[in-house]
Order: sequence, then C-alpha cells, then structure tokens
Amino acid sequence: MYSGLIERLAVENDSRILLAVVDGLGDISIPELGGRTPLEAAETPNLDGLAAGGALGMHIPIAHGVTPGSGPAHLGLFGYDPVEYEVGRGVLSALGVGFPLQHGDLAARINFCTLDDDGVVRDRRAGRIPTEKCRELVSLLSGGISMDDVEVHLMPVKEHRACVVFRGGELSGDVNDTDPGLVGQRPVQVRGQGRTQDLVREFLSRASEILRGRHPANCILLRGFALYSRFPDMGERFHLKPAAVALYPMYRGVARLAGMEVMECDPETLQGQTAAVSRAVGEGRDFVFLHHKPADSSGEDGDPVAKISAIESFDRALPGLLELGFQVIAVTGDHSTPCPMKLHSWHPVPVLINGGPQRTGYSSAFSERQALDGSLGTFRSTDLLPLLLASAGKLSKFGA
Repeated sequence: MYSGLIERLAVENDSRILLAVVDGLGDISIPELGGRTPLEAAETPNLDGLAAGGALGMHIPIAHGVTPGSGPAHLGLFGYDPVEYEVGRGVLSALGVGFPLQHGDLAARINFCTLDDDGVVRDRRAGRIPTEKCRELVSLLSGGISMDDVEVHLMPVKEHRACVVFRGGELSGDVNDTDPGLVGQRPVQVRGQGRTQDLVREFLSRASEILRGRHPANCILLRGFALYSRFPDMGERFHLKPAAVALYPMYRGVARLAGMEVMECDPETLQGQTAAVSRAVGEGRDFVFLHHKPADSSGEDGDPVAKISAIESFDRALPGLLELGFQVIAVTGDHSTPCPMKLHSWHPVPVLINGGPQRTGYSSAFSERQALDGSLGTFRSTDLLPLLLASAGKLSKFGA
C-alpha cells in the first residue's frame, strides 16, 4: 500500500544520522539478575542520558513470533522489507570479505564445527577457533577440493566462520542448512535441486575427508545458501550518503548489499570504530551505521555477565560518538538474543532515538521495560529509517 512512499518524500539536507546497532541487544528476565535483563542490569549513564532527552520504543524485526537471522534483521533497519528482499547469509559473508560476486553465484556460510566419534555435533563453532586457524583450514580445503564444471571459491571470514561460493552453470539457491542449530544432533542431510544438491554433497564429503582427525575443527556446517543478485541502492532510494563501520565481515556484507561505503577500522576496537565514524563524517557521509557485536556473542553463549560488559563497553564509547556532530542518534539491536535461550529470538527489540522533535519525558533510562512504555510505541523495523529521516528533517510533507 505504501510502496515507494518514503523514497518519494525523501529530501537531502545537511543533517547527519547515526544508527548504532548493539547486536542481539534485547533479552528476557534472568533470575540470577533479579529478574532484570542484561540491559537493565548494566550501568549505562550515557545511554540513560540519551533516553531521558529522547524517545524510546520497541521494534519487531520481521513479524510477531518470527525469529530473524542477522541479515534480514539488519535489512529491515536499513529500510528494506526483509521478506521482499530476502537474502541468504552466504551472500552477506562473501560480500563482507570483499569477494566479487557475480550474478548467479551460489554462496553459503561455513561454520567449522566439532563432531564426536558418532558424527554428532558437540560444538557448532569448534571452540570459536582463532581467525588464524580458520585461514589455515580454508587454505587446506582450497588446495584439496576441485570440482568438474563448477568453480569453488573458499574464503576465511572470522574465527570459526568462512564462506564458499560456487560459480558455473545454472545453480539453485533452494538448498537447506546442514547446521542442526543445536548440539547433540547430527548435521542435516543436504536436500536441494538436482545438480546443486549433488555438488554440495560432493563438496561436503571432500571437506569431511580433509578435516577428519583434526581437533577441534573436524567438520563443517553450511548455512544461508543464496544466489546473488544486486539490491536497490540505499543512497539512491533515500537521497543519503551512507557509510558503515563494522568489524565482522557479515555485517560489512549486508552494508555493501545496501550500497553503503564500508569504512576500514584500525585498530579493530570501539576506539578504532569511533575514528572510522569520524572519517565518514569528514567525508560528507550523512548516514552512518555502526555495528557492535559482543552482546550477541554473549547472548549465544548464555553469559549474562559478559552481555552486561558488552553493553557497558558500548556505553563508555558513546561520548566519543556524540562529539561528532550527529543531529539524530538511534541505538537499538537488530534482534534479541536472550541469554537463557542462547539463540536469536522473536522478542521485540528496544529502540532509542535522540535528536529532532521527539516526545520526550516519557523515559529516564534505556531498558526493555521503559521501552515498552516509551513514546515511540511498538513498530516494525522497517519503520525505523522513516522515523530517523523525519527526525532529521529529511522527509517532505505528503499531500497538500
């Protein structure tokens, strides 16, 4: 019904927007925290100050009850309907490491994992092996796997993550994940269409032979199969000059998919990210996406203390970002990753917007409870970008 409306109303001005995504931010009540969430238990004076002078709410990443992957969750925040613009994680991983994807390439994400002697998954992440070990294993696989009639490109990503791209002929993206999603289960059998199913099964068989007997990474799991095709450019759609500051390749990939300029970070710390945001502003970028990963990793590990620490580290970095002259600042998560679940979940995610004409005075701290009562209410993630554009004066009036 409203397709193209925001694009028609978008206008350019000098206002700058910062969208800071604390990955996996949302959580649920945790008994050992006295029934609080990690966000509620964390000491966040800077976020609380922004909340007191801004507006809070909750966003629903996809739909009520639907648990999102990181790719579609971020696309929603960037103004893309994640159901219409569906993309597999493999494409994002390949773009994230700068691989030059071509139309029709089939990409999938690799998790190095640990299987026991019975072929049951005991660690889906192989103990989070260091990136150096990942590079070594990818080199080993690349040297040992070649296939007729299709090119196989393997790239290390970060820690236990890598990706593979199949190129050549007519390939299908209709292939299931082999990751069972839980420990204590066997990898899922590959099911797909004809030739694509056969080549993926052959690839997995050869990889298993090469990795057999190694520890802790003695097998691989595949996730997020997808064919690559170009997305509409975010800058062209909304008259923005967008940039991204993210350390993990997958999130750099989703930013590139949306047409953002990806800034290099050195060192790869929050301080390095702040410096990269400053460079983006200096280059005239008026929309900057900043990604902070550790809260999500802590949630997946079921470690509320580590999640609290991750949130507090972002809060300590916030003053350096506030000094860079953004007219509108938003802080949210792409999805919830509750520590008790150790997984992404469907729970709505707290949102903070500071800057522009907001209904302030409803909140005194940034938390799930206060966000539920905030002046922004609960809305779909795709509505966040229009709210930011409107707050920055970047949307014109509709109609006479």
